[in-house]
Amino acid sequence: MVEMVSRPYERAFEKHALANPDVLCISADLTSSCEIDKFRDNHPDQFLSMGMAEQNMMSFCGGLGLAGYRPFIHTFGVFTYRRPYDQLMASIAYPRRKVRIMGFLPGITTPGGMTHQAIEDISVMRSMPNMTILETGDATEVESICEVADSIDGPVYCRVLRGSMPRLFDTPIVLGQMRELSLGSDVLIVTAGITTEEALRATAALEKAGVSVRHLHLNTIKPCNEQAILDHINSVKGGVITLENHVTEGGIGSLVAEVMADNGVGKKLKRLGLKDTYAHGGSRAYLMRYYGLDALALTQGVEDLLGQELNITEQDLSEARVDAVHSLAKAEGL
Repeated sequence: MVEMVSRPYERAFEKHALANPDVLCISADLTSSCEIDKFRDNHPDQFLSMGMAEQNMMSFCGGLGLAGYRPFIHTFGVFTYRRPYDQLMASIAYPRRKVRIMGFLPGITTPGGMTHQAIEDISVMRSMPNMTILETGDATEVESICEVADSIDGPVYCRVLRGSMPRLFDTPIVLGQMRELSLGSDVLIVTAGITTEEALRATAALEKAGVSVRHLHLNTIKPCNEQAILDHINSVKGGVITLENHVTEGGIGSLVAEVMADNGVGKKLKRLGLKDTYAHGGSRAYLMRYYGLDALALTQGVEDLLGQELNITEQDLSEARVDAVHSLAKAEGL
């Protein structure tokens, strides 16, 4: 039985901030939604509310970084780069300020529709010089995200999970080190964030169908360990498949494609993710099924990659974990 953990970010951030008085908690009027409402109430001297003014917030935090503070920005991922892109680039990325951007609701983890779903954030942040990108995939990674992000000499963008989530891993994030979850020889599966749980659901069924799976989980997306990825690609016979909670352009599928192209690797690559589309509203389970981001879509992608029918059905997969849209672990359903 997988352990479920409620609001791990709330506790992790408080522990880190209290141990580091130069850390400031910055809110963009989404305090309870980003699990920092208790921190606001209990530690007002380390808390600043900037309101719904993300452009000003980015410039302000660039100034805080110049003054020697390490601000942690808390808001939904979409509000960290769409509206304030110019200020993010000029005030934070260009001067390499130590600003830690905690972007909640990555991809389709919210039923809030396109206004709230950060589906192209990795592609935007990957193309921005000086920006580090981290992504959390379970409770253990959320618990360690603050310490890892704050160790970086420069700005960092984090895709952070919130609410109730499973504990899939026993060890914290190690910057630049991917997780090797299985080391088979037929197909390489590369995932990040919530898609790793879906790949884990599919692995046993794929192995039972005779497919030897090599599975990598990325929590450091930029900078990536290109040589390690290349070594894993060269260790499989049938090709590579990526599954991401993001559009297929500019995310981890593109990252793997770039590694293969730059090194002249002539193997098949199949990229699963949002295909040139915005997602509509709905539960996470519904959206992952509708847009082909779940375990069953992954098994079908492996079939296409290998050119063979595996005949894996939903009943063959490990049981799906369904998140409640509304729960006591979240401030609201968005």
